[in-house]
Amino acid sequence: MGNFIEIDEEFICEYCGKKVEKLGYSCRDHCPYCLYSKHVDINPGDRMEKCHGTLEPVAIENNSKKGFVIIYKCKKCGKTRKNIVAKDDNMALIIKLSSNPIIEN
Repeated sequence: MGNFIEIDEEFICEYCGKKVEKLGYSCRDHCPYCLYSKHVDINPGDRMEKCHGTLEPVAIENNSKKGFVIIYKCKKCGKTRKNIVAKDDNMALIIKLSSNPIIEN
């Protein structure tokens, strides 16, 4: 596992089209409105992944050290990824995802 590279930047969500502001206290790695992300990192923040597919939020897990974590499945390559839930994430979608079974690659 490589080092965590902190990148906190604004972007336009490729899934829902909304403007996403910087997170401000950590790295913004997914859209807080629809929870979708983009498969761009091999290790957090490195932007070395060649896939660039859409990461679809498919489930939520409760990690004892990190809190709630979104589990993603890439719609292009099928790999799973995980990202910590942000303070401003859409809680209605988090609750809905929490009823889905957790998948692993």
